[in-house]
Amino acid sequence: ISHYHETLGEALQGVELEFSGLEINFKEEVMQKNYCEIELDKAKRDAFVYAIKNHYWYQMYIDDLPIWAGIVGEADENGEDYYLWTYKKLEIGFNGNRIVDVNLTSEGKVKLVPNTKIAMSYSVKWKKSDVKFEDRFDKYLDPSFFQHRIHWFSIFNSFMMVIFLVGLVSMILMRTLRKDYARYSKEEEMDDMDRDLGDEYGWKQVHGDVFRPSSHPLMFSSLIGSGCQIFSVSLIVIIVAMVEDLYTERGSMLSTAIFVYAATSPVNGYFGGSLYAKQGENIGRRWIKQMFTGAFLIPAMVCGTAFFINFIAIYYHASRAIPFGTMVAVCCICFFVILPLNLVGTILGRNLSGQPNFPCRVNAVPRPIPEKKWFMEPAVIVCLGGILPFGSIFIEMYFIFTSFWAYKIYYVYGFMMLVLVILCIVTVCVTIVCTYFLLNAEDYRWQWTSFLSAASTAVYVYMYSFYYYFFKTKMYGLFQTSFYFGYMAVFSTALGIMCGAVGYMGTSAFVRKIYTNVKID
Repeated sequence: ISHYHETLGEALQGVELEFSGLEINFKEEVMQKNYCEIELDKAKRDAFVYAIKNHYWYQMYIDDLPIWAGIVGEADENGEDYYLWTYKKLEIGFNGNRIVDVNLTSEGKVKLVPNTKIAMSYSVKWKKSDVKFEDRFDKYLDPSFFQHRIHWFSIFNSFMMVIFLVGLVSMILMRTLRKDYARYSKEEEMDDMDRDLGDEYGWKQVHGDVFRPSSHPLMFSSLIGSGCQIFSVSLIVIIVAMVEDLYTERGSMLSTAIFVYAATSPVNGYFGGSLYAKQGENIGRRWIKQMFTGAFLIPAMVCGTAFFINFIAIYYHASRAIPFGTMVAVCCICFFVILPLNLVGTILGRNLSGQPNFPCRVNAVPRPIPEKKWFMEPAVIVCLGGILPFGSIFIEMYFIFTSFWAYKIYYVYGFMMLVLVILCIVTVCVTIVCTYFLLNAEDYRWQWTSFLSAASTAVYVYMYSFYYYFFKTKMYGLFQTSFYFGYMAVFSTALGIMCGAVGYMGTSAFVRKIYTNVKID
């Protein structure tokens, strides 16, 4: 029996197909025919009993069409005797010269008795079908689940939240900023004595520190670059999935994501490299270290988690174990594709937009940060910043989790695109408001605060994954638990980095805008 996988995505998902031994030729009917015989010794009987007790089932493919009804066997009502299904009855529908439908019926129930021989048989019947070839996967979809009214309602609810937030941000900030500009203009007209006696406060007072380099600039620049790349990958993959119907091919979504991620490495290098260069001349000399950090930040996280889970899968002899050759292939992609393209992006970013061009001069000595109310502290702002973005994607997370962990085919990528846009708008609005409050309290540490307040969405997503695991799945054991929480940690971290980068980029444009319009002595 030959093992094989067709694509890199299949290999990473642990899809190792085996030839079933069934000889099937197009439009050639097969009457019931034996294709193998099992000598049922004690070890094999125990293996079958274990499979039946744990409700094992198998999945077959004919012309890339999945067959899901392959049940190993069943037990009697008392749970004392176990029976094996020995007869596979295949009914294949065709339209013209294409296979468009496959059905499997399991028959021939035989009691498992040690030291006996069991013959396995199959038959094939062909029938004409009116199903079009391009519509043959529709029977595997679940419109009643994905297009349920609650799904439409959640999208509408999130859309209304966007309108409310954008209107709120526009109204509050525009009116507040207009008052700030008017107050600062009056201060400009005062003489020095009146100005000294005046009550100066607000975000203008930190104009000399607001563009100060962030703490840990190397890691910060790498995170922003990686987040911009994840956003571009998400956008491109969703568009391709909407156009090409990637759900019809095994592993195609993962293969496409890997290819797009490698191809968009210059995005990571451009944004990360240019931001790092703007941090200052002395810091920017370590740009090679920043480039390596940005290039391998996400791959190291994903590969490290996958390899750790893979060791557990090998120990349990699970089909999810990734072949060694596939691990080598992924490492080669990182070193020979991602790294060179990231270098190209870094050089372009440093040369094209890497010069500091801030509207305000940075003071040589940092201004002391005054005391403020507890809810204006960056830690509190970070914790509260992710609530609204999580609320906008909460329902969609349930459908995405269900498609991944409950083996439903996710096909409503139009919803996913809309939710991605909504998430980005809500994230930018929330981080702008948070940053304005922080600067108004004369705290200029807005870079990390804007990033982390948006990235905290991932914390709420990961917390929701705990609820989903305990109340919506039936997983148990070390392997299933580590597999679930390991990959959910990767998903949540990538989502957090993307949201953080989007929030920072929007906030950075806002900060630059408000300080450009203020006259500074």
